[in-house]
Amino acid sequence: MTERSPDDAGRESEGGRPGPGRSPEDAEREARERIEAFMAAADEPEDGGRTGAGSPDGEEEDEHDAGLRTLLGSSLIAGPDPEVADEIVAEGEDASRESADAAALADARAEEQVRHIYEEILTRAPEHDVQPSLDRVRDVLELLGDPQRAYPVIHLTGTNGKTSTARMIERLLREKGLRTGRFTSPHLHSVRERIALDGRPISAERFVATWEDVAPYVGMVDERSQAAGGPRLSFFEVFTVMAYAAFADAPVDVAVVEVGMGGRWDATNVADGTVAVLTRVERDHERWLGHELTEIAEEKVGIVKDGATVVVAEQHEDVESVVLHAAAAHGARLLRADGDLGVVDRQVGVGGQMVTLRTPGGVYTDVFVPLHGAYQADNAALALTAVEAFFGGGALEADVVEQGFANVESPGRLELVRRSPTVLVDAAHNPAGIDALRAAVEEAFSFSHLVGVVGVMADKDAEGILAGLEPLLAEVVVTRARTDRAMDVDDLAEIARDVFGEDRVHVAERLDDAIDTAAGLAEADTEEAVTTTGVLVVGSVILAADARALLGRS
Repeated sequence: MTERSPDDAGRESEGGRPGPGRSPEDAEREARERIEAFMAAADEPEDGGRTGAGSPDGEEEDEHDAGLRTLLGSSLIAGPDPEVADEIVAEGEDASRESADAAALADARAEEQVRHIYEEILTRAPEHDVQPSLDRVRDVLELLGDPQRAYPVIHLTGTNGKTSTARMIERLLREKGLRTGRFTSPHLHSVRERIALDGRPISAERFVATWEDVAPYVGMVDERSQAAGGPRLSFFEVFTVMAYAAFADAPVDVAVVEVGMGGRWDATNVADGTVAVLTRVERDHERWLGHELTEIAEEKVGIVKDGATVVVAEQHEDVESVVLHAAAAHGARLLRADGDLGVVDRQVGVGGQMVTLRTPGGVYTDVFVPLHGAYQADNAALALTAVEAFFGGGALEADVVEQGFANVESPGRLELVRRSPTVLVDAAHNPAGIDALRAAVEEAFSFSHLVGVVGVMADKDAEGILAGLEPLLAEVVVTRARTDRAMDVDDLAEIARDVFGEDRVHVAERLDDAIDTAAGLAEADTEEAVTTTGVLVVGSVILAADARALLGRS
């Protein structure tokens, strides 16, 4: 057996492990040499293969034990030098931290770019300022290669319930394994929420990249329009272009698109929806859409295209006639609530409701929808019918329906954001929405003392909103959202006093103060159970968003 030299021993530390002066490669090479020597010695004949063949047994045992000690102490068996291993691990941890820091920095920079882009787009005409032309959007999209024609579209319009229904449709489509794009408005906290891919807001990096892709073409059409005496693209028109471009770039299998306002002249209407969904039509945005329900309906049915399937919620009688005429004019297949689809049964449950839904494809029993209110059950029937129609008719698989609805979320729609006291947030902003909300609260909650925090936009029916809330609320705190469009607090307070009476109205300019005041009023009577008192923040989408942010839900 080969003996170890003093130099070899000096290069090893106690226990046979490589000393700190050697690299792991040297240690491994030397260990292999020792193992090979040991194995060669072990293969020699017993009668002459060892030094001093006639040596006593004890000498042979000592040499054998030394070989084993060498083998067991090598880096192959005992592992590398702990100090070297620690250095390698530390280097890996440092690299991971550096990578995480770099990613966080890149995200922060991208978010800052998103903010600058958003501020730039905000300098354009506001989204509620509808221009009666689709030419500008069409022109930009044509320059981009018509991305809106790269995928099928399910198009939604109506007055209330569009966003919740869009979210339900998208969730069912994803449960079927499709890649989805969703375009809804307005957003609650981040402008990126408006453009969603596979149910998640578009990333900051992709948002920036999309803007950089479309901006030159938007600029070209702006110049052309202004040279002809027309306007630049509006805020909403630019976001519509970005959404359609982002969906094509992803790419998605299907886009679920909600109109911004109306339908006929809405920027989204440059796409041809194979399925059109019409939620209930009520009075809203009357300054732009008209004051009569028939006028409003005429604008909304403008999204119906030739040969499409139109899924329609229960409507007022005069609206129904407008819908029938539009479907006939375009040769569209019409599927109507209470005839072709509807809610068969509905039971209030913890965190939502258990429903039985009827569609042209069949009857779906025991479907849990984690949202409150009869109107959400109606929205579910619309969504389910729309998805059936998209796939050509016929029932969907039971597990797709069950999982799809069970995972639906609709932030800011009768959302519980705090307990003790209970604080609910809802984006209802017109009298019809308030009526539906009131019924849902009375059904799902047992409040003995509910205090409202109400702020509305200046162009809304404040008196109608407050009158709808009066039977529900014990007291009201009027406030305003952080936007120039909000109604002045003193003006709103004057209307509130006419509706509620002087003693039931409180005023707080700031929303955080309003919520604190309302919580104090709700808990003022110590004899009332804390579970039966609460606060309801309602009146506008922006107010709901601000409340969610204040209460940590953003």
